Amino acid sequence: MSKSFFIDTTLCTACRACQVACKEWHDLPADKTVNSGSYQNPPDLSFDTYKLVRMKDVIIDGKVRWLFFPDQCRHCIEPPCLETAGDPRAIYKDPQTGAVIYTARTRELDADEIIESCPYNIPRKGPDGILAKCDMCIDRVQNGLLPACVKTCPTGAMNFGEREEMLSLAQEHLATAKKKFPKASLLDPDDVSVIYLVDFDPELYYEHAVASARSYGITRQAALKKMLRPFSGIVSSLG
Repeated sequence: MSKSFFIDTTLCTACRACQVACKEWHDLPADKTVNSGSYQNPPDLSFDTYKLVRMKDVIIDGKVRWLFFPDQCRHCIEPPCLETAGDPRAIYKDPQTGAVIYTARTRELDADEIIESCPYNIPRKGPDGILAKCDMCIDRVQNGLLPACVKTCPTGAMNFGEREEMLSLAQEHLATAKKKFPKASLLDPDDVSVIYLVDFDPELYYEHAVASARSYGITRQAALKKMLRPFSGIVSSLG
């Protein structure tokens, strides 16, 4: 059975323990930043930052709300990046966990095309052309350990386990959240292995909180057509 995360943003306090644990486990350097007037730091994901707690101040129903969103790769059930890459040596899906894994061979891909294919704006390109993102701490998971971000979360916002268990847990938390926040919802639960619960409209948290097929024009079928496009002329001439 595949694995999934369940991230309950209603329990997130933006302590950023998950963000630091990810850096620590993957031995990633800090991103050099400047004071931007926000507690969110660094300002975005990068080749060296796989996990980022996004923070926004918004006014909802006349009240100021501080919304937190621990952003990371969603490990899609049918990953557009994998389909767009078309090279299992560069991007593949681990059959046991469902983790979408990038290798050093991504340097041989069209990085901009891969990035564009992601409906959550996740992959980031390094100076040598290699693409990087969350790997589900697959080395830990394969040895019976929790991902570093989940292990370190002090509030129970981060959860990880068998997919069916996480979906069930997500529904339980959703039912509780809806009692106070009628607009509470799960984000793309049928399509991803990282399921978020939010209290308000997802766009208030982050513009890429949910997939936007309209913006990216990417679906599994679209990706396949893109991969086959170079052969269309050959097929037509043979016909």
